[in-house]
Amino acid sequence: MPRRKKPTLAVWKFTSCGGCQLALLNREKELLALGQHIEIADFAEIGIRGRRRAYDLSLVEGAVSTPEEVAAIVGIRRRTKTLVAMGACATAGGLQALRNRAGAGQMMGRVYDHPEHIRVLESASPVSAHVPVDLEVRGCPVDGEQLLEVIAAVIQDRRPHLAEHSLCMECKSRGRVCVMVAKGVRCLGPLTQAGCGALCPDEGRGCYGCFGLAETRNIEALRMRWQALRGPENELDRALGAYNPSPTPGKEAGGHETD
Repeated sequence: MPRRKKPTLAVWKFTSCGGCQLALLNREKELLALGQHIEIADFAEIGIRGRRRAYDLSLVEGAVSTPEEVAAIVGIRRRTKTLVAMGACATAGGLQALRNRAGAGQMMGRVYDHPEHIRVLESASPVSAHVPVDLEVRGCPVDGEQLLEVIAAVIQDRRPHLAEHSLCMECKSRGRVCVMVAKGVRCLGPLTQAGCGALCPDEGRGCYGCFGLAETRNIEALRMRWQALRGPENELDRALGAYNPSPTPGKEAGGHETD
């Protein structure tokens, strides 16, 4: 019987810090084991530039923020069977998309001495704004365990098992005291998709929402709770837009669609 050909993996970096790629590389022992079942065909961060015509799986880090990146992501999508956006930048625009509120021209004038030499799009946007995405893995950075699960699922030709509930479920399952109820700390946990292991609440801090909005959430209920804690009136809106200026649509608790 002929040996089954290994599926090919490519990892791409757009406008981002590189932290999501590092989250994957930090799982080096597991990657070595997976290497027996998948071929890393293109991954510039580790010096592999295969330039193949097609890939079974592409992991894309970063927002799309330049004309060159628009062309690149269209080409990657055309050559990829399963395309995964990984991290807050790729799934929702990320921190650099905060410039969208003021406009690229205004922001570049504050940062660069000669912004006329820099060519960028007016706004930074998630990968899904330009091409169809098969799967999104949230986080800033992503959880390495989730990336390994995605790769394993491709190898085994199945759907990956990723959390879809809110962060509060992680706190409850671990027996952690709610920082908002017990300490009056403003927390985005009720609105945020699980997956990080509730790292911030575990340290007594409120969730910052870097894993993006959960599929089902009740924004207005949390807004009332935050207002009861006597914060600025628009503080929740600012907090929600910090990591995810372009949140994914979902449903309010009760079944209402949100944008």
